Amino acid sequence: MTILVFGHTGPDTDSTGSPVIWAWYLNEVRGQAAEAVLLGQPNTEAAWVMQRWDLPQLRVIDDVEDGQPVVIVDTNNPAELPANIGRADIRGIIDHHRLVGGIETRNPVEVILHPLACTATLMHDLMGQDAEAMPDWVKGTMLSCILSDTLEFRSPTTTDTDRKLAEKLAAELDIQVPAYAAEMFAAKSDVSAFSDAELLRMDSKEFETGGKTFRVSVLETTSPQIVLERKDSLMRAMEDVAREDNVDQVLLFVVDILKEQSTLLVPNDLVRSVAEKSFSTVCGADEVVLPGIVSRKKQIIPNLTV
Repeated sequence: MTILVFGHTGPDTDSTGSPVIWAWYLNEVRGQAAEAVLLGQPNTEAAWVMQRWDLPQLRVIDDVEDGQPVVIVDTNNPAELPANIGRADIRGIIDHHRLVGGIETRNPVEVILHPLACTATLMHDLMGQDAEAMPDWVKGTMLSCILSDTLEFRSPTTTDTDRKLAEKLAAELDIQVPAYAAEMFAAKSDVSAFSDAELLRMDSKEFETGGKTFRVSVLETTSPQIVLERKDSLMRAMEDVAREDNVDQVLLFVVDILKEQSTLLVPNDLVRSVAEKSFSTVCGADEVVLPGIVSRKKQIIPNLTV
């Protein structure tokens, strides 16, 4: 059977591009039939990257069948995976996030978690010398994933390995990183077509602490004012999204890529308390600016306190 390669729900650039990269590797290097698929529609930046590198339209799946061979990338969290993932034939997990636990496999599998900023960087390491065979479209996809996850090296998750690989790929492709990243981030910043609920779920992860479960949403943009103009309606939508998703609260961090700071919307006393305890700050009437806070993985989730 063909191996399905996919990342998390609500695919961003890394969770769209990394399945494409690894499916290429399995097909062309290892000689194993593989297909990259998505768990939802890609965000605007990921869609731009797919068009820029002329990637094929990926099939979107809702679930997996019993016994379906799969490789999971860019997540190890069962809450971000198909409901039937425990009955699939998981062949491997390649990720750069913290270990969540809860996934059961039918057989022993290779689970690779490295402290890098991007799954695509880890894949390059795993390929070894075989990475030299990557065609330009795979290199371009890999470069895009790294620049997205590192916010063009602004994120504190960035490692020397991520940066050196991105610079190497850019040189081979004759791409100027600042100009290319600016195009990517402009595409990411265009959220006009999305409803408030879609924005709150677009790039989000569930996290439990202190007996409370949060949907931690991040919107990375070079035009934060466009999102913040919708502040009132976004805060109204938080109540509905929290109820529908069975969480206590939605936390929305609007990340200003250029200023390297976040604005957290503060719709109620629970969020106010969490913000002030977690980030040693004082909130305004309905928002708080958090200088230097840009990474959910390294700066937001580890600090969340109820």
